[in-house]
Amino acid sequence: MNKSELISEMAADAGISKAAAKAALESFTGNVTKTLKGGGKVALVGWGTWSVSKREAREGRNPQTGATIQIAAKNIVKFKAGAGLSDSVN
Repeated sequence: MNKSELISEMAADAGISKAAAKAALESFTGNVTKTLKGGGKVALVGWGTWSVSKREAREGRNPQTGATIQIAAKNIVKFKAGAGLSDSVN
């Protein structure tokens, strides 16, 4: 499912226009992004939790040449599925 299909499904399920569903989805993703940028985490009980984790700098290898390269440190987003989501998929 892509973004436009998700917006269509949200609009149909909620009985709202696609424009309203798009605004709601963009608000949700924007607020999750803002919270994660601020170092917080977002938890939807029973569904899942997003958090930020720091990945340290490390050495890697160029697969074509085998040369050693330095991979810079960066923050990554982690998602851990909650029990409700995990149970519904199994």
